[in-house]
Amino acid sequence: MKLFNLNFFVLFLLFTANSFSVYSQKNEVLEIRKGMLLAIKSPKATDSLYKNLDAINKKTPLVLGYFGALQALKAKDSWNPYKKVKLLVASHKTMEQAVNASPNDMEIRFLRFSIQFYLPGFLGLSKDMASDKNMLIQQLKQKHYGLADKDYLKNIIKFMVDSKQCTAQEVAFLHEQSAALK
Repeated sequence: MKLFNLNFFVLFLLFTANSFSVYSQKNEVLEIRKGMLLAIKSPKATDSLYKNLDAINKKTPLVLGYFGALQALKAKDSWNPYKKVKLLVASHKTMEQAVNASPNDMEIRFLRFSIQFYLPGFLGLSKDMASDKNMLIQQLKQKHYGLADKDYLKNIIKFMVDSKQCTAQEVAFLHEQSAALK
């Protein structure tokens, strides 16, 4: 009987720890998303969130993706052209690492898609938009949303439609998906 109780207890601990880890990860991502919304509007918020994420020793692929997005925001806010390019190249490498670590993560792919959308083509750093767009549409079709909630999915869909990077058929599909999320 004691062995059964011990096995049950160990299974309970493993389940609880895993549930807590997922809960903690979702909360962490929600906080980072809130910080990103502020960072888009404020260089001070960008610097603050950048320092917080930079201090994390073992970044998950998603956190690494957000760190890459912050590098791009820091480039946008920099007045020095050399520093801008240096930060954009670093952002590109960081996003590449995040995608390679988690190639099917919808949120990472969206971050990279949105960064590359705003980059001037002459930099040569916008070559992944088509593959990211295709992956995002595929993930939506398969309903593999990862940690993305309904509101975040709606934002992804809206951005993709507004980017004018999608075919008419893809736009129709995205509108269907958006309507289904309401």
